[in-house]
Amino acid sequence: MRAIDPLAVHLETLERELLAPSVRKSPRVDQLLAEDFMEFGRSGRVFSKTDIVVALRDEASVAMTATDFRLRMLAPDVALLTYRSCRQTEPALHALRSSIWRREGGQWRLAFHQGTPTLA
Repeated sequence: MRAIDPLAVHLETLERELLAPSVRKSPRVDQLLAEDFMEFGRSGRVFSKTDIVVALRDEASVAMTATDFRLRMLAPDVALLTYRSCRQTEPALHALRSSIWRREGGQWRLAFHQGTPTLA
């Protein structure tokens, strides 16, 4: 039996927070994203922190599920979290996702995110 990694649990919790419609439209997003945040969206577009905050505030609320979380440490204060997501639309939109989390001042903040579309 594998031991549960507290950091993996913590970062998965933060990532799931960012998927929640109520959080996506709240000031909490600003707290979770690093100032130099960048995203390569599943759409192929590149987003800055400002772009994402505005886009999330204006997006229609859609349920999303996330599975298969994996954590890999890149440096003592930098972690790569990968997972699969499914946007509950018709048709459903599946993606492989990768997030780079960085510890800043004792808090983990999302520095980079990428979504790559998949068939399922």
